[in-house]
Amino acid sequence: MGGAERSARKKKQAARAVVQARSTGGSDRTKVIAGIAVVAVLAVAVIGYVIYEQMKPSTSASDAIPLAPADHTISAPAVREGNTVLVGKDTATVTVDVYEDFLCPICGTFEKTYGTEIKKAVEDGKVKIRYNVLPMLNRLSKPEGYSTESANAALCVADDGKFNAFHAALFNKQPEEGDAGYTKDQLIKLGKEVGVTSPTFESCVQNQTYKTQLDELMSKTSNDPVLRDGETGRFRGTPSVASGGKLVDLDNKNWLSDLAK
Repeated sequence: MGGAERSARKKKQAARAVVQARSTGGSDRTKVIAGIAVVAVLAVAVIGYVIYEQMKPSTSASDAIPLAPADHTISAPAVREGNTVLVGKDTATVTVDVYEDFLCPICGTFEKTYGTEIKKAVEDGKVKIRYNVLPMLNRLSKPEGYSTESANAALCVADDGKFNAFHAALFNKQPEEGDAGYTKDQLIKLGKEVGVTSPTFESCVQNQTYKTQLDELMSKTSNDPVLRDGETGRFRGTPSVASGGKLVDLDNKNWLSDLAK
């Protein structure tokens, strides 16, 4: 058989193979294409997850909790009053109650949205903020209990007058719901970083000195008629804001300036 004949024969075989693939291999090709698509989607998902893991706050027990920027930290007296902390100048005539949980993601959004405005109003002497830090979401950290541990640590820090920087740091880089919260050792380290020098501070955090008072605050808050939802009759949750015995409507973006008039 000559070269030309062999070449013609190979072309015919190739042509028949193409025809067979087109006529009988459609479903296989569909499976291949579908498989490629699935792999592509999974690759995108994996890349997205890796980026997310790199960007989200780290709560490794070996990591220090970073301080918040100065423009996120209120520069005004902060005094523990029982199971709350009052922040502001004595000349302020309006007191605003803020109810938060250090694990609450919406509270983090609240702080990012209104933190600068609150800082200015407090430093200008227009309002005082009474922080009611609640142990509401204990079950949503792994291990459970971060809400109590962080709230207790905040009261321990407030005994040394350093609440503002501590509060700002915990919301600036906030643990996520369902994940591990900061450990007691990390909270102690942060307290010292913001300037706490009390010799009883570490034991206050480790022994959860204010746990009973925080539980009482949670019970009182949950049963406060001012803070109950009109439809369900239950506590509206965090964040909530009240002043003068009335619930503040946070849908009104000018709520703070209206109170500070």
